[in-house]
Amino acid sequence: MRKLVSIQSFSGEEHRRSNFLTKLFSEKGIVPERAGNNLVVRQPFHDRSKPTLMLNSHIDTVRPGAGYTFNPFTPPHSITHIYGLGSNDAGASVVSMIYTFLHFYEISLPFNLLLALSTEEENSGSNGMRLLWQKLSDEVDMAIIGEPTGMRAAVAERGLLVIDGEATGISGHAARNEGINALYIALDDITTLKSVKFEKVSPSMGEVKLTVTQISAGTQHNVIPGKCSFVVDIRPTEMYTNQEIMEILQPKVKSVLQARSLTNRSSATPSGHLLLQCANKLGIETYTSPTTSDWMRISCPALKMGPGESERSHKADEFVLIEELGDGINGYISFIENLMV
Repeated sequence: MRKLVSIQSFSGEEHRRSNFLTKLFSEKGIVPERAGNNLVVRQPFHDRSKPTLMLNSHIDTVRPGAGYTFNPFTPPHSITHIYGLGSNDAGASVVSMIYTFLHFYEISLPFNLLLALSTEEENSGSNGMRLLWQKLSDEVDMAIIGEPTGMRAAVAERGLLVIDGEATGISGHAARNEGINALYIALDDITTLKSVKFEKVSPSMGEVKLTVTQISAGTQHNVIPGKCSFVVDIRPTEMYTNQEIMEILQPKVKSVLQARSLTNRSSATPSGHLLLQCANKLGIETYTSPTTSDWMRISCPALKMGPGESERSHKADEFVLIEELGDGINGYISFIENLMV
């Protein structure tokens, strides 16, 4: 874990960390499959007739923010903590999943165990899980996504849809009451959007949340604005795709709505699925996560669970407790031992 954290691995620049992990597996007689800087490892008796459980976490990090009191790649040594960039998000999950996989490497289970260490999670890059899932989608039946959750099981995570709206009017002189005021068009549309009710309600996440967060118009006090732009923040549930939300909203307004991205979809563990049954059997606390992960880039049933705490992510002097690594390894092993297919 200390070695992993010392290796710079910004999103899109993960080659050194990927090389380090390839060597680690090679020293144990295991040759991982490599797709770019993503790594995939299978058990030696992988049987395509069995269902496959994927353990996945990401090896990339954000860039260090201001406020670090030490070099994030040469952190201070502690007997209780591991400090450094990406130690909590998601180095702890990466290491715990590696050693969980090694624990079961030569053990026959009712299902295959596959370890996928992905890249470009933090920047939603095209060469991370998006690339990897093209290779794995026909093979993987269910997944545990490793992120810092305190080993609680996130059984749902809201998506994110950011929309730029633009109302168009006709500019004119305010004193002569000329033109068509784009600001008024935008305000009418914002009122309409505020009143939209999405009929389908998620059993785990509730209603789709829509909030207008920004508005901008005008050049000076005596000019009727010909353009008015605004921003809509939407937190979807699994009941609607982002494209479906766009198709619902656009006919209701005069402004042109443009999604910044349609890929940040919501996710939820299907009710009654084996993963959810296992979490309940073990008494693992379940919750809805406010953050996104590589879960949104895969299409099979999954849940999100890993050591560390989400509130430490992307902050200066990032750390994970050594005790939490043990909790992660033991928690994953227990989960797999109790997952009945």
